[in-house]
Amino acid sequence: MEIELWDIGRVKPYENNPRKNDDSVDAVAASIREFGFRQPIVVDAEGVIIVGHTRYKAALKLGLERVPVHVARDLSSEQLRAYRILDNRSAEFSSWNYELLPLELESLASDGVDLPSLYLSDDVEWRPRESKRRSVEKRAMKKEVLGSGFRYGVLIECASESDQLSLLDRFSVEFGSRCRSVIW
Repeated sequence: MEIELWDIGRVKPYENNPRKNDDSVDAVAASIREFGFRQPIVVDAEGVIIVGHTRYKAALKLGLERVPVHVARDLSSEQLRAYRILDNRSAEFSSWNYELLPLELESLASDGVDLPSLYLSDDVEWRPRESKRRSVEKRAMKKEVLGSGFRYGVLIECASESDQLSLLDRFSVEFGSRCRSVIW
């Protein structure tokens, strides 16, 4: 993969980008500031962003003059449009292992790593910034078309995080349900 360093003015946001990413810009900017620019912005031959709108906005926020760019010259117009959606959608299919995550975070903390405060509370649990609200599509469970039919979800509001975790454990054990938590 070839990566070029471009003046940020050459990069153009895709005007029909369906992904709402403004709530993520501060976190991505903090990551770039802490660890450097580790993932290029992917553009088409005209410099229009395919993936990396949040990295682009974070770079602007940080006042960067140049950004790493990969030009996807080998994809058709249809492939570019599909890749733009799939890349953004793929994170929605992942979840955290809440047994392993605290161990990893505690290990980093004990090694003296100062993790960005955007993500963590004092008790080293993974939490989004309290002042940010999740987008509507992450607040509600959606049915997803699967090869054999549909998957159905239920959204239950709990009084506290401990009530939420208790309920998730109960559903997993008693009903064998695949459970995910959402905090907004």
